[in-house]
Amino acid sequence: MTEAITPIPPAHLPRTLGELRATGHEFRTVKEELRDNLLHRLRSGEPRFPGIVGFDDTVLPEVERALLAGHDMVLLGERGQGKTRLIRALAGLLDEWTPFITSSELREHPYHPLTPAARRLAAESGDLLPISWLHRSERYGEKLATPDTSVGDLIGDVDPIKVAEGRALGDPETIHFGLVPRTNRGIFAVNELPDLAERIQVSLLNVLEERDIQVRGYQLRLPLDLLLVASANPEDYTNRGRIITPLKDRFGAEIRTHYPVDLELETALIRQEAGLVASLPEHLIEVLGRYTRAVRESPSVDARSGVSARFAIAAAETVAASALRRAGLRGEREAVARVCDTASVTSTLRGKVEFESGEEGREVEILAHLLRVATAETFRARLSGLDLSGFTDLVAEGAIIETGDLVSAEELLAQIGTVPGLAKVLDRLGLGDAPSPGQAASGIEFALEGLHLTRRLAKELTDDGRTIYGS
Repeated sequence: MTEAITPIPPAHLPRTLGELRATGHEFRTVKEELRDNLLHRLRSGEPRFPGIVGFDDTVLPEVERALLAGHDMVLLGERGQGKTRLIRALAGLLDEWTPFITSSELREHPYHPLTPAARRLAAESGDLLPISWLHRSERYGEKLATPDTSVGDLIGDVDPIKVAEGRALGDPETIHFGLVPRTNRGIFAVNELPDLAERIQVSLLNVLEERDIQVRGYQLRLPLDLLLVASANPEDYTNRGRIITPLKDRFGAEIRTHYPVDLELETALIRQEAGLVASLPEHLIEVLGRYTRAVRESPSVDARSGVSARFAIAAAETVAASALRRAGLRGEREAVARVCDTASVTSTLRGKVEFESGEEGREVEILAHLLRVATAETFRARLSGLDLSGFTDLVAEGAIIETGDLVSAEELLAQIGTVPGLAKVLDRLGLGDAPSPGQAASGIEFALEGLHLTRRLAKELTDDGRTIYGS
């Protein structure tokens, strides 16, 4: 995996406390930074949350109100609704660079040292106090809550190595700080908060209200400067745990997320997020968008667990991979997905769907039926009103058209020849005036499958996986 490259601070930035003061720099808390930068983007019309799809009129206004109010927040929603993606996008509203005391463990602002070591260094150095600069990408911390997470992981604990080095057990400098204080002057996120044991959740109470931390029996008060954000599934779904009432009360905002509200947003999400290894025509993206929505709304599927947006993304990637496999096996120069490639998703993606208890053994059958429905709906939406008699006449004259995931585009086109009305079909599907062989084959196969699903064309599936249109 490629490691993220830490940006290098510009050379003109001050390097000592005195130089920083000479620039007129003013200290702002994290929440003041977020508020000011969000207001600037609101006024200028700049994008506030690039890459977030489907929340513009619902979730994002609530998030913006929470940030402007300076509230910590918890995002509630079923799996795969983009909660973590949205939380990570918040870091983009921080200042690009912010100063901190060089080598300070909690990245303290030069004007406000917190730890005894930083305060001692500031007193000794005066205006020569060395400072460094922190990029916004380094000011985000995240923890996936698990039942074995400890208070030491989040807040801190006594470091036995420091004690062994000769420091007194009561010395505050023997503390090894946890993830939360180490994200001081940034944004800290706890994903799946209900999974955190209730006794561990208690350790966050002071962070949210008094803005400080307590470690064992130390008389230590560190007024942390951070925004705390959490994500959770709705409590009526998860049986793994709950957010304790005092902690819920300390979050200033509770915001519900949701799946894309319409087909256009569903397909936009697929286009943005899917890493495609082959060309996936627009009509197939629409099929997968409709398919995802049909699965999500099916009475056979457990609505409380939801159907993640990752389902649609993985479906698109699987269909494209099927096209690439065919291109490799058949020596095609261009890999373009066709309807036959969509059949693979019903078996490979069933693990992403939680079915109702009475549907055991019927999972693939249900998914295959919903895929046929989605394909038929897309066919009607895209090709309704067109004269498709050229295809039906071809079969009526005795032609048998063989296709499937191992039939190349050239082989399919050779069986079809010239079909009246084909140009209009390809135009409706957005495949252009001069489609490639792969694009033309994709459009033709979609028309054939649509005619079959609307009971105008016979179809047979052979044991070796081929598809035959015509009798």
